[in-house]
Amino acid sequence: MALDGFRTAILHGNLADAISIVQQRTPQSFNSHTLSIAVTGESGSGKSSLINAMLGRRAGEEGAAETGMLDTMTEPMAYPDPFLPGITLWDMPGMGTSYFPLNTYCEQLNLSRFDFFIIVGSQRFRSEHARLVREIQRMGKRFYFVRSKADMDLDASRRQRPSSYNEERILEQIRKDCRGGIAAEGVGHPKVFVVSSWEPNRYDFPLLQQTLQTEPQHLKRHAFLLSLPAVASSIINEKKASLKGKIWKTALFSCLLAAIPVPGLAFLCTFFSFRKHLFQYYSSFGVDDRALSALARQVGKPVWELTAVMTSLGTTPMTALKLLSDSVGAAVMVAEYSWKHFPVFGAMVSGGVALVTTSFMLRKCLASVADDTQRVLSKALEAEREKAS
Repeated sequence: MALDGFRTAILHGNLADAISIVQQRTPQSFNSHTLSIAVTGESGSGKSSLINAMLGRRAGEEGAAETGMLDTMTEPMAYPDPFLPGITLWDMPGMGTSYFPLNTYCEQLNLSRFDFFIIVGSQRFRSEHARLVREIQRMGKRFYFVRSKADMDLDASRRQRPSSYNEERILEQIRKDCRGGIAAEGVGHPKVFVVSSWEPNRYDFPLLQQTLQTEPQHLKRHAFLLSLPAVASSIINEKKASLKGKIWKTALFSCLLAAIPVPGLAFLCTFFSFRKHLFQYYSSFGVDDRALSALARQVGKPVWELTAVMTSLGTTPMTALKLLSDSVGAAVMVAEYSWKHFPVFGAMVSGGVALVTTSFMLRKCLASVADDTQRVLSKALEAEREKAS
């Protein structure tokens, strides 16, 4: 199983190998994955009618999505697509109703659980649509924008300006308006479809169906890549917990060494222990210089793009020394004074300083390196998604 190999590579700190395993997956390997597509938009935009048209069903038929003027849906409803195996359409409650106000819609429905989105709008591209676009982009996911009820727009235009009526020109103007609104949100090459659910053989409806038939493997791979940071997170946290459980041994050893009546030994023990384990943590998680170079080559990115997301301490002795001085300077001064006037008490103070400081610094260092590992891996997976775009 690909995920088993991915998990094992992460556990052993082989990030380049983990990415290699992902890269080796063939398009056919995603056939067994289910793609969850959320059909969303404001209330009354024609979401349910669109789903019925895509399913080849009429309102009221068995297995059809419920339609109506009043949007009383309180939970997303799933509809497996009979023509596209492995794809499930989700009819979402309308945005901006009393049940789902605009400002809490995304959080209430936990949109992050869906792989792909179809935003349905029955009017020009509006601020409500822009909010959805921004949220989908924040999640790193993709969407189509479907401008519904094209037949109504065309009928109105025909009645208002019969002498200058031009169907294709009106449809293109609608597409242009929608693309412009989406592009204003920073989306390049947005996919817009102008449809009528009552006339599924006209306008852009056939193109929408054709696009969904040709892109599933691509969309499933994108969804798979987006799911991997969460998979890796559990492994990284497991590894961090394991290493964290060993810190007390190192801290206790530093404590015993610091109790030896040698001035400054508490500081030196803490410093060298910290520096040694800092190197070990970077190596263990696979974010040391050598491992990062291998990962950068694997994803075809310069190393600096990976290191740019890292916020943990550098591995230079001077960096560690400065942080340590800032953290324990006052405690070390107390220990040095105690050695001169109260030797036994001084030994206890030095040992205590080394114990507490070593434990604190190593825990902080470990957490920081683990977080960096998550960020670096997410950046590498982002590069893989960009290749498939």
